[in-house]
Amino acid sequence: MKHLLIFVFFLAATFQVTAQKYITKTGAIQFYSEGAIEKIEAINKQVNAALDIKSGDMVFKVVIKSFEFEKALMQEHFNENYLESDKFPNASFVGKVINIDKMDFSKDGKYEADITGKITIHGVTKDISTKGSLESKNGKITGHSVFNILVKDFKIEIPGAVVKNIAESIEITVNIALDKLK
Repeated sequence: MKHLLIFVFFLAATFQVTAQKYITKTGAIQFYSEGAIEKIEAINKQVNAALDIKSGDMVFKVVIKSFEFEKALMQEHFNENYLESDKFPNASFVGKVINIDKMDFSKDGKYEADITGKITIHGVTKDISTKGSLESKNGKITGHSVFNILVKDFKIEIPGAVVKNIAESIEITVNIALDKLK
């Protein structure tokens, strides 16, 4: 609950309250890695996100422990050994859809989005630029993006015994369905 209050406060500080804001608490972020021996994938369906369709400002907050794995042991190792989720409980993105002015959300339509900002994982913040899509349909906005990050960029240490199991590059897929903030 404390983390949700901090997120709401952050949203209020970042965005002026108007009808141009869209939010979700049930976005999904999935990651996928295919090493030489096994694939590793997990999904988190408790992603908080907000988008201001006037300015293009966008924020995400992800509770690391909310990632679910097929194998319980993978989830345990992910939280304890790799992402150290007790020490770094959240990941976040603060950025902007830089071409938001070319999108008309007052009518149904799908748009390619150019997104730039700062992503924080494992206590490390990096600049990121990626492409995605935003679609307006029946008064809701859905967003989708797929991009890659390098494990070493976020100081995530992989023990030598399992280094071949985990790819250096992790594919991240983001899917959100945003409702207008009332």
